[in-house]
Amino acid sequence: MPDYIPRSDTGFQLWMGNFVTYATAHFADLGILLADMMPISSASMDFTMKMTANVTAQQAAQSARQAKDDSRDALETAVRQMVQRLQASSSVNDAERAALGITVADTIKTMSVGGISTRPIGVVDTSQRLRHEIRFSDEATPTKRAKPAGVMGCEIWVKVSAAGEAAPSDADGLSFLSLDSASPYVAEYDGANGGKTAHYMLRWVKSGGEKGPWSETVSATIAA
Repeated sequence: MPDYIPRSDTGFQLWMGNFVTYATAHFADLGILLADMMPISSASMDFTMKMTANVTAQQAAQSARQAKDDSRDALETAVRQMVQRLQASSSVNDAERAALGITVADTIKTMSVGGISTRPIGVVDTSQRLRHEIRFSDEATPTKRAKPAGVMGCEIWVKVSAAGEAAPSDADGLSFLSLDSASPYVAEYDGANGGKTAHYMLRWVKSGGEKGPWSETVSATIAA
C-alpha cells in the first residue's frame, strides 16, 4: 500500500498545509484539542521556513554556477586565442611550449589501438540529484563534439564506489554502461547510490567494432 505522505518536499508541504488547516477547523469532530495540534503546527511552520531557505540557496547556487561557467568560457576563449598566436610564432620553441603547458607537436608516430589513436575526454555534470550528464569529446578536438573519422560512438563504463575509495587505475572491475553515439549521455541512479562516487572510463568504437585506447578515469559524486 502506498504511503499517504507524498515523497516530494513540495507535495509534502501542500499535504501538510491541508492536514493542519482541516484538523484545526474540526477539533470537536475529530475529538482532539488545540494542544494536540500545537506541536504539529509548530513543526509545519518550521519545515516551511527551512524549505523556503533551501529553495533560495539552491537558486543562488545555480546562479553562481552559471556565472562561474560563463567566466570560464570567456577565460578559455581568451587563452586559446593567445595560444594560437604563440603556436604560430617562430619566437616560441618546444621547451617554452612545454613550460607553458600547451601542445608540443609529436614528431614520433603514435601507435593506435584498433585504428584509433585518440581518446575521449569525459566531463560530468553533477548539478542534478541522482543524475550524471556525461559529455564527451575527442582529445584532438576538445572544443568540438565531432567524433574521430569512422567512429560510431563512445563506449562508457562505470564503477560506483563508496565516497573516498580510490578511483580504479584501469578498466578491470568496471561495468558496461552504454555505447552512445552522441554527447551527452545521461546516467540515472537510485537513492541507495546517493553520496557515492561514480568512476567512468570511455573509449571510441569504430563501425567495424574496433576499439580505441581508454580515457583517463573521470570521477564524480552522485548528488543525494
